[in-house]
Amino acid sequence: MNRPVRVYVIGPYTRGDPCVNTHRAWLLCDRLIERGFVALCPHLTHFAHTLKPRPYRFWMDYDAQLLDLCDCALWDSAAIPGESSGGQEEVCRAGRNGQRVFYAEADLVAVYPEAVIDRPRQPNTPKDSHAS
Repeated sequence: MNRPVRVYVIGPYTRGDPCVNTHRAWLLCDRLIERGFVALCPHLTHFAHTLKPRPYRFWMDYDAQLLDLCDCALWDSAAIPGESSGGQEEVCRAGRNGQRVFYAEADLVAVYPEAVIDRPRQPNTPKDSHAS
C-alpha cells in the first residue's frame, strides 16, 4: 500500500525575522505539497504563538512530536537561509529516530520522485473498498 511521504521541514525560526522565516518555510512546504508530499511545517506554530505565547522549549518539544510522525526531514538552507540551533537539535533527533535528513529539495525528490513510500499492508487489515 503506497502513501505520501511525510516530510518535516527544518529551518531557522527565531534567528532573523520569524515572519520571514515562516513565509520561506511555507513556500518550501507548498512546493513539496504540489509534488505530492505531506509536508509538516513547524513554523506554522508561529500563528498559534501569537494567540497564546508559550516558552521556546514548549514549542521545540511540541515540534519534536511532529517530527516523530514523519518519514524524513528536509533542511534546505537555500530555501530557508540562516543558522538554527533548534534545527540542529531536530537533525539530531531525526538521526536517533532513524529518519533520513535531506539538505536540498532536489535530493529529497531524487530519492522519492513520486512522493510515495511503499508500506506493506499489516496482516488482517481489510483491503481498501476502492482497490481493484
